[in-house]
Amino acid sequence: MKLKVVIHEAEEGGYWAEVPSIPGCATQGESFDELLSNIYEAVEGCLSVDVGDIPISGNDKILEIAV
Repeated sequence: MKLKVVIHEAEEGGYWAEVPSIPGCATQGESFDELLSNIYEAVEGCLSVDVGDIPISGNDKILEIAV
């Protein structure tokens, strides 16, 4: 999977980034290297949803796909 990330210079120094294809997925870093590391962590966190939080009936199925 490839995602576009928009990187901004923060007014107070450092950087912040957002992933437009994942609403609410954003992170920051004091250096560019720290930001890159934090981007991967943020995307993983935004995409990891516990299906235990979603009501599932007996007729529903859970499918895991790779993209």
